[in-house]
Amino acid sequence: MIVIERFFGAILDYFKRTDKTFWLLSLTASLYGCILIASLQRGGDVNFLRTQIIAVVIGYTAAIIISLMDYNFIARCWWLIGGVALALTFSVFFIGMRVAGTDDVGWIKLPGGMTFQPSELTKICFIITFSKHLSYLVEHDRLRTFIGVMSLAIHAGVPVILIHMQGDDGAALVFACMFLIMTFAAGVQLRYFIFLFVALIAAVPLVWSKMMNSDQKNRLLVLFSNDNEMLRTYGWQQYQGKISIASGGLFGKGLFNGPRVERDVVPYQENDFIFTVAGEELGIVGCAAILLLFALMLFKTLKTGHDACNPLGRFICIGFFSLIITQVVINLGMVLGLLPVIGITLPFFSSGGSSVACLYLGVGLVQSVYMHPTDGREKPVRVEVSKTIQGSIFAP
Repeated sequence: MIVIERFFGAILDYFKRTDKTFWLLSLTASLYGCILIASLQRGGDVNFLRTQIIAVVIGYTAAIIISLMDYNFIARCWWLIGGVALALTFSVFFIGMRVAGTDDVGWIKLPGGMTFQPSELTKICFIITFSKHLSYLVEHDRLRTFIGVMSLAIHAGVPVILIHMQGDDGAALVFACMFLIMTFAAGVQLRYFIFLFVALIAAVPLVWSKMMNSDQKNRLLVLFSNDNEMLRTYGWQQYQGKISIASGGLFGKGLFNGPRVERDVVPYQENDFIFTVAGEELGIVGCAAILLLFALMLFKTLKTGHDACNPLGRFICIGFFSLIITQVVINLGMVLGLLPVIGITLPFFSSGGSSVACLYLGVGLVQSVYMHPTDGREKPVRVEVSKTIQGSIFAP
């Protein structure tokens, strides 16, 4: 009896020290996503819901373990974490496979017929290693030097290039956006972003003519085309998705009652286009609830980062923030026909075991920052990270 009391007492003590609101938001998002998946699979033979529930349980368990660990200790193992990420990324070139509905070979087959996407785990590893890199530069006053900035660009360029070579340009874009948001928030001078923007504009003709294939070009061109043939091919998924959302009106047709959802009119609606299920069955109200959940989750992440005792904790939170907001903006842009379809899932909602389980690793990191309000030394300290716009953009 005493052992049981101590066990439950330890559990209660743990949850007292965690950010309970953040746990609630992430689990609510996963529950909402599971409900949408349960609705859309009622007319099919594939059990997406089972995979999703297993992924949430595994991810949540791993998040609890990570939250119990001091994020300062985790970051000190950056070399091991980075090595694992590189090994997994390189393994795809030898044992990678393509799954239905994707254009890349970024998947690894696991025993039991399951698959795993290493790029999802690499995103979390990148948050840790890049945060460690940024905090090192800040603490040694090297963030605003040319060599320091170039070292950050090389650090981010490795996963971007390797994942682009796998054919997963969507994931490569996510890494690039995470790099931009994290460096901007850390205080890298604006002149570097201006130079990068100018270079990207100058490179557009070269990228269009030499690097983009016909499918990629057509996915972009269809956004500005009224050609019926283009809409029936490259724009069909987005066209049907917008119809599904519009058909839901304000309150939707009712959960488990969407006729277009049941007939699987929108291709691969369980993945990138799950937002259309909410739009048809729960209407504008259901869509607004998703946006509200993300807004609150992002706010809590930034709040935890703001209260962190050192740059490392702050950068970890900014990293998770950049991951979530990048995928949300790109995914909704795809669904609403504002951006080309590039295979970006809606965090916590889209079906996909790798994505959901790895996202919870990020949740665990943010919880670790919240639960460990010191930097691992004897006394709590607070080191202010330099502001984004600090002094002249041409300051040395």
